[in-house]
Amino acid sequence: MLDDTLIQQLAAALDRAEKSRVPLAHFSKAHPGMTIEDGYRIGRAWVELQKAQGQRVIGHKIGLTSRAMQISSQIDEPDFGTLLEHMRFTAKAGEVLDIPASRFIAPRVEVELAFVLKAPLQGPDVTLAQVLHATEYVTPAIEIIDARIEQFDRHTKAMRKVFDTISDNAANAGIVLGEGDTRYRADPHSTDLPWCGAILRQNGTVEETGLAAGVQGHPAIGIAWLANKLAPWGERLEAGEIVLAGSFTRPVTAKAGDLFEADYGPLGCLRFRFV
Repeated sequence: MLDDTLIQQLAAALDRAEKSRVPLAHFSKAHPGMTIEDGYRIGRAWVELQKAQGQRVIGHKIGLTSRAMQISSQIDEPDFGTLLEHMRFTAKAGEVLDIPASRFIAPRVEVELAFVLKAPLQGPDVTLAQVLHATEYVTPAIEIIDARIEQFDRHTKAMRKVFDTISDNAANAGIVLGEGDTRYRADPHSTDLPWCGAILRQNGTVEETGLAAGVQGHPAIGIAWLANKLAPWGERLEAGEIVLAGSFTRPVTAKAGDLFEADYGPLGCLRFRFV
């Protein structure tokens, strides 16, 4: 386990990397003894730094929700990170949202559903039914993931380890939500959430399609898991928070000039462009 001084140093390095847009080498390579718990400690320390700079927590993200991703990362459960106010982008119905590409190092786009809570969820025994009861509405959401810790080692080209991803706030860098269309607010009880799907187009070409059932069979399962996972830290999911349930498509690389359209059918469409 890494000592507290090193945890703070690595969190500060992440903060500098986000501001400078210069990615860091893998923490796991420099500190081969680090653990998943160390990764969460670093990520939390970084969030505390951002809060001290005036940022506000607006929710959480869940990642590595598919079995394939867990196997490739050599873990047997998802990971999680924190959503902050400056990460939120709002797409208005019928319009194209411009997102500054300069905000990111190596942005990639994932298609998800987000749960907006109307009541808190306190573990350790939260169930899927309790998640639905505590949810005000479910909405289409795009997660923009990034790499303050480089995805591939600059020398060996080895992929970063899960410890690095978790340290890097589970790779979260942005979230796109919609407003101005009532379809964006799906009732969690009357909507068949596992069958919610989306088509992701990049510059007019279909790059990904998927169903929310790809997120552990039901997207609310991850929300319950997170509430239970936070309990040992003395934390809970709060009313008003946004929780990203996990991607049901592969990440699609984005660059300046790329136009994306995420068509969720009955739940509406999100259009955005990196500029």
